[in-house]
Amino acid sequence: MTASLPTVLVIDDEARSLETLHRVLCEDFDVKTAQNVTEATAILERDWIQIILCDQRMPDKSGVDFLTEVRDRWPEIIRIIISGYTDTEDVIRGINQAGIFQYITKPWQPDSLILTLKNAAHIFDLNRQNEMLSAELKMAPRHVESVLKDRRQVVRERFRMDDGIIRAASSPMNAVCDRLLQIAPFDVSVLLQGESGTGKELAARALHYNSLRWNKPFVAENCGAVPDELLESELFGHKRGAFTGAVNDHTGLFERANGGTVFLDEVGEISPAFQVKLLRVLQNGEIRPVGSPKALKVDVRVVAATNKTLEDEVRAGRFREDLYYRLAAVTIHLPALRERVMDIPVIANTYLDNAMASFGKKSHGLSDETLAALARYSWPGNIRELQNELQRLLIMSPEDGKIPASMLSPRISGAASASALPEEAASLGGIVGMGGSLRDRIDLLEENILRETLIRHRWNKSRAARELGLSRVGLRLKLQRYGLEKTDFVGRPRALAN
Repeated sequence: MTASLPTVLVIDDEARSLETLHRVLCEDFDVKTAQNVTEATAILERDWIQIILCDQRMPDKSGVDFLTEVRDRWPEIIRIIISGYTDTEDVIRGINQAGIFQYITKPWQPDSLILTLKNAAHIFDLNRQNEMLSAELKMAPRHVESVLKDRRQVVRERFRMDDGIIRAASSPMNAVCDRLLQIAPFDVSVLLQGESGTGKELAARALHYNSLRWNKPFVAENCGAVPDELLESELFGHKRGAFTGAVNDHTGLFERANGGTVFLDEVGEISPAFQVKLLRVLQNGEIRPVGSPKALKVDVRVVAATNKTLEDEVRAGRFREDLYYRLAAVTIHLPALRERVMDIPVIANTYLDNAMASFGKKSHGLSDETLAALARYSWPGNIRELQNELQRLLIMSPEDGKIPASMLSPRISGAASASALPEEAASLGGIVGMGGSLRDRIDLLEENILRETLIRHRWNKSRAARELGLSRVGLRLKLQRYGLEKTDFVGRPRALAN
């Protein structure tokens, strides 16, 4: 049995426009048409309509005025205006009064129009599912509360047993986790510092689920991913009509997390103007939704994270000192993955198991050579980069036997090869302290940088030139200048004579 098509009511006083729209939409939608408001109202009272596509300029009533009436009587219908006029006042009225989903201008493109209506139909279905879920929740609040409590307890037990942070017995993360558990019960703000991908959100969750707020919400927001206007709305909420596009009230994360924990990731990226607003919220324990005359009291614990050194940002004048001290009652530094090499095999095997469960593909694990190569790589993307690499390895590798080192990404296998050639690659550190003129020492440094880069890229001149910011011609000239040939790479880098 085929699924029924979404029903669209098209309203336009021009017969040719109706015919064109019907012809374009009829394959993907059940299209009903009306040339005036009276016909449209009769159809709405008789049929179940999901989307209205209404012309703005009609003789009996404007599209915005009609859709405002529709919003009052049939609020679940997705409302769209289509017009050959782009009057700003009409657009604003359509958004604020009629709550329109989109304002489409003529001439329209068929593919774009169909895609817009499909998105509208999807939103209609989501709204219906949300209404059904809300009704079920009201019918069985005790059951839902019990299930929610059980699930929170499971999550809490996980974080209480192992903090959710994978590590070896001798890991430097042990001291970090001990400190997390020590301060978790105390209701103070915490600042987590460390490079991107070091597990700051996991640490924040460990703090929450080991605190007295464990049975209340934990919400997270990446402050560096959105502009100030959207960030204020996302954190503090807004009222309907507060700005263009605010067709409904929106509850902010601070209000949703009342009684629980708010995790502000990349807090060092927020602008000086928004820093003032955040400081006021932390000082007063009140939020003011955008467009609201009233402030709301909220009780949240704030855990912030950054990959910057906020003390340096304060000294440079880019971050407010008073906000820094509000956020950093306790500061915890999370070490980079290259500083916890002993954790790499444990993390790698755990993430490989997780990937097998997610993708439904089996593997016999990682070979010893693969684990050794993973341990030699510096992991600039930290745990997130390692997780991505293991997912790629599982997808690309055959299921028979352990995953060999030859399957590793070139950047990782290249780093492993370079570290396996200590004599060729380790000479740069001692050059500065040797004798010789400045010009000679600079030339020697450049020569050995060229040598080390080509070793890592296995004499691939294109990759080496790209890394060094040179053209292939520029690289070739430098190799000729220093007399570097591929056969030279079995010996030690040249050193200055004392």
